[in-house]
Amino acid sequence: MSTVAAALRPVPMPRSRDLRDDPAAQAFLLMRIAFTVAPILFGLDKFANVLTDDWTKYLSSEFNSLLPGSAATGMHIVGVVEIVAGLVVLAAPRFGGLLVAAWLGGIILNLLLIGGYGDIALRDFGLLLGALSLTRLAAAYADGGARDRSSGNLR
Repeated sequence: MSTVAAALRPVPMPRSRDLRDDPAAQAFLLMRIAFTVAPILFGLDKFANVLTDDWTKYLSSEFNSLLPGSAATGMHIVGVVEIVAGLVVLAAPRFGGLLVAAWLGGIILNLLLIGGYGDIALRDFGLLLGALSLTRLAAAYADGGARDRSSGNLR
């Protein structure tokens, strides 16, 4: 199977025995939940404006010029992409983790272009590393089993 096909293949949740006994399975499940729920909630909030009353202040003029319409329309597009990214993590975390990491990289670049949001950019860098870690953990559970830590083989 090609690398792309493997990344897009759905990954089952770890078995309950693995969740009880394997800290890596627990970490994988927690990260999968976090990187599914957070992007979906952030995406929905681009329409609801609960977390902030003006998402457009986080959009650099350089990125805004690439998006069609107004900054508000651009943030709605961003919201849709974030919702889709969360759903992809749910179905295919190996690819979804890479998608979220790339998206976070774009957010970091955008925040650095605006200036004054270095603290948020640094936080998002930590999230980017977490999304990449999710991708690596998903590879260990891609075949429905946990890897034996001593040998690296599936058990």
